Amino acid sequence: MSEPISALNHASFDGIAKVEEIGLQGMITLRGDLSDKVLAKAVKDATGQKVPGQREALVNGDTGVCWMSTDELLMLLPYQEVETRLAAMANALSGTHALAVNVSDARAVFRISGASAREVLGKLAPVDLSPEAFQPGQIRRSRLAQVAGAFWMDDGETLRVVCFRSAADYVFKLLKIAAQPGSEVGVY
Repeated sequence: MSEPISALNHASFDGIAKVEEIGLQGMITLRGDLSDKVLAKAVKDATGQKVPGQREALVNGDTGVCWMSTDELLMLLPYQEVETRLAAMANALSGTHALAVNVSDARAVFRISGASAREVLGKLAPVDLSPEAFQPGQIRRSRLAQVAGAFWMDDGETLRVVCFRSAADYVFKLLKIAAQPGSEVGVY
């Protein structure tokens, strides 16, 4: 049996910000009534976090939960723990109208870090990334040039970006171009 590998096997680039594919990240998409107490308990048991509010990302390292829409969460877990936690969630949600699916191998995750991290992402996504409009603990679903993606801030100089694995190479190349030395715009 082969070992799982991430989309780009830890590709990285240093420019006006550091861009790196972070490797394997466990992810569960959970759909259901986010106000349901059974669902909220299942989320808390799996991640240690409450159900986030609108556009909120409650993430600590490789574990957390992100609001994706009015009936969808993205749960982040250590890759090797996804199947165990998914089985526990399925058991906990039995009889509840909900859907939980392991999407770990269908996604790629990038980290953009450094003083110009906002600027790099701002060149690709039609989102106000100013510190007044976008802060750590917030998430946005948007476009990254021609593909869908989601992103949040871990701290004032670190963003994480999630996209479909099939678009990982395209997104990495976009981020590399946006992070080229000498490409500073000075907006943020």
